[in-house]
Amino acid sequence: MDSNRVRIGIVGVGQISAQYLQTLPDLPELELVAVADLDADRARQVAADQGVVALSLPDLLAYDDVDLVLNLTVPAVHVEVGTAALEAGRHLYAEKPLGLSLADAAPMVQLARERGLRIGSAPDTVLGTGVQTARHLLDSGVVGEPYAAAVAWSSPGHEAWHPAPYFYYSPGGGPLLDMGPYYLTALVTLLGPVERVSGLSRRSSRLRTVATGPQAGTPVPVTVDTSVQALLEHRGGTTSTVSLSFDVRASRRPLFEVYGTTGTVAVPDPNTFDGLVEVWTAATGEWRPVPAAAGYAGAGRGVGVADLARALATGGPHRASGDLALHVLEIMDAIPRSSAEHAAVELATTVERPEPVPLGSGVATSAG
Repeated sequence: MDSNRVRIGIVGVGQISAQYLQTLPDLPELELVAVADLDADRARQVAADQGVVALSLPDLLAYDDVDLVLNLTVPAVHVEVGTAALEAGRHLYAEKPLGLSLADAAPMVQLARERGLRIGSAPDTVLGTGVQTARHLLDSGVVGEPYAAAVAWSSPGHEAWHPAPYFYYSPGGGPLLDMGPYYLTALVTLLGPVERVSGLSRRSSRLRTVATGPQAGTPVPVTVDTSVQALLEHRGGTTSTVSLSFDVRASRRPLFEVYGTTGTVAVPDPNTFDGLVEVWTAATGEWRPVPAAAGYAGAGRGVGVADLARALATGGPHRASGDLALHVLEIMDAIPRSSAEHAAVELATTVERPEPVPLGSGVATSAG
């Protein structure tokens, strides 16, 4: 084992873990040492494939070789597992969302602060060249002063492709908590924190069934809203409109545009790390593609963990932070609350925009 690396223990080796396991070997700041899962056979298989040990959750938290717990469990237990990791003295990086609600997750963030431990949280896609290049354009004044943004994402529902989509329609899921973190984290990264939220939220009456795999044809109970719309007021006066849905059969979305006084930036889907950034300015009168100008090139899921590891080494802040994730979680809390109360909601949390990521700064692979 390399003592200069942050040693990682993964809790939860389900479907999303494959993307992390593909990226982690390319991140020189990190070393995977252990995995745990409720399915012990699955944990043993992943451990054998990765050349690490399979442990129970208590044993992984007590394992001296683990510095940081990468929590890839289902959203309903993110706070339970994350709190246990912090109480065991481990740094924490969690899949999104940070918790099911602000009230659920805030004590965990406070615990980390009290213990002098770091919390990071997905999505780290905003650290890639797509969102970071868009931010570079905005910060450089290429489109003048940003004053508004529009975001729209939709799908017919994850039951169309996921073999066991039930948690997407349970608390912690739905288009808001499943997809919202990508778009809201990108909006805060680009335009700064949100101060007030107005929202509408509804639940489709459509009956859903699993479309693929051994459970095909099984009904999917729906206990969360399946379409949400929101108006966000950012600090400084910029506004964003957000629409997220599991109810749309077909669309040309996603849409992500930021409007400035002299032009528009088209932002690639923040559910990806890269993608085409385009800009239209009054000076040119046409759209033009923009080469990558900022961000971790060649990045994949886990680059936020590596960014946290680098911050531990330097003593500086990490970008995909628990404070950022908590602020995004409060925004998501506020949307259905605003809908129910027919009133705008003032937010209690705030966060500074994370530091921009210079192009090719070496936390991810050097490709690109």
